Amino acid sequence: MKIAFLTPEYPHPKTGSSGGIGTSILSLAKALSNLGHTISVLVYGQDKDDYFIENNIHFYKIKNIKVKGLSLIFTQKKVQRLIDSLYDSGKIDIVEAPDWTGFTAFVNIKCPLVIRENGSDTYFCYLDKRKVKYKNKYLERRALKKADGVISVSAFTGNLTNKLLGLNRSFTVIPNGIDATQFMPMQRQSTKQTLLYFGTLIRKKGLLELPEIFNLVHDLNKEVELILVGKDSGDIKTGSDSTWKLMQPMFNTSAIKKVNYLGIVAYSKIQDLIKEATVCVFPTFAEALPVSWLEAMAMEKAFVASNIGWANEMIDDGVDGFLVHPTDHKLYAERILELLKDPIRQKQFGKAAREKVMVQFSHDLIAKQSVEFYETLIQ
Repeated sequence: MKIAFLTPEYPHPKTGSSGGIGTSILSLAKALSNLGHTISVLVYGQDKDDYFIENNIHFYKIKNIKVKGLSLIFTQKKVQRLIDSLYDSGKIDIVEAPDWTGFTAFVNIKCPLVIRENGSDTYFCYLDKRKVKYKNKYLERRALKKADGVISVSAFTGNLTNKLLGLNRSFTVIPNGIDATQFMPMQRQSTKQTLLYFGTLIRKKGLLELPEIFNLVHDLNKEVELILVGKDSGDIKTGSDSTWKLMQPMFNTSAIKKVNYLGIVAYSKIQDLIKEATVCVFPTFAEALPVSWLEAMAMEKAFVASNIGWANEMIDDGVDGFLVHPTDHKLYAERILELLKDPIRQKQFGKAAREKVMVQFSHDLIAKQSVEFYETLIQ
């Protein structure tokens, strides 16, 4: 099968940095390619139009057309022409795109189009208690309504998206997956206790809850260090250009001395940081099915995460991780301290988490499930 992924992001030096959407496509594309399928990745919003092949994957960089007030529709039609050309020449059979901002709302292509719900802007605004732009909500609804098929990475995401957009769209749940062989458990070399958060520094990920949680942890454990890794982000609610700036005054004067913000770290270095962490923390309000959690799970890391929606489709509380609401600072801190004091529990959680990844979230399994879904549309 010849499968194309249309995306605004992909983690590659030639296509720029990426968030969860691009990372999940990377994992799926590699798995599909290993199964013998021909994979193309079409990345719009690029600095220039370009084409290259790497590791048997075909990459098409697409530069957006800049015309005041018409950039989106002109770029959509440019993408439509490219996809139809690839389809007519026998280079692709089907296209998958994310639901984010409904880019495919006015992309009318000759081959089947699948939308994978990794979380729309409407979805994330709702979870983050923000007002969504009417334009984005309209485009996302239209894109999902006209798609030939819909995959959701979690039942929670699919059901909530339907509710928010006033749809009754059928969807198939196929979660994100990772290549667990690339995230092998490794023995910690350091005896130092560290908490690790990796991901964007942004309100919706619970970063403004984390200082209050860490203050409580620090009160009872003065040695533990909090390490933050990821791109800093502006804050829509306050207008601040930096979430990190908002966080700093929230730490008490003693706790802030044990906080180390590393900024953006190369994707290849994330594994070293996960390896050295004692416990990972993810106090997020808004996810669909986060790849970062899967990476920590695959490396047998105990962690404390949010208990909202999607989380229960990934973690069994008290079996392979702890789930706590991000605003319950006291309980969140207690769970962290409980793990810091109990290396045996850390190992139990870690081993159970990796086993779950191998059974439910292996990228080979996810690739096979995706192909089965694509085949129903092509037939």
